[in-house]
Amino acid sequence: MSVFAVVELTVTDPSWMEKYSENVTPMLLKCGGRYVTATETIDLIEGSDKPQLMGIVEFPSREKAKEFYNSDEYSPYRDARLKGAKCRYLLIDVENGES
Repeated sequence: MSVFAVVELTVTDPSWMEKYSENVTPMLLKCGGRYVTATETIDLIEGSDKPQLMGIVEFPSREKAKEFYNSDEYSPYRDARLKGAKCRYLLIDVENGES
């Protein structure tokens, strides 16, 4: 079953962003990922603490998503993101409600 990796970000130090955006996409593709969206256009309808940026990536499986996230290749970019932003990184099953 495919999964969405949903990343919510509020940037506190943008110094990591250029190298991240240049280098992470090939890593995602290698694990079968594809961007659904990466945007700053977010309307907070309910709740609090609207993120500044949101990214959604579809992976073919939870295993592939975790393979990407835990890879040695991604590790320095993940660490830079975590140092330079308040983040939430969620994996969500892609289900359509049909039996």
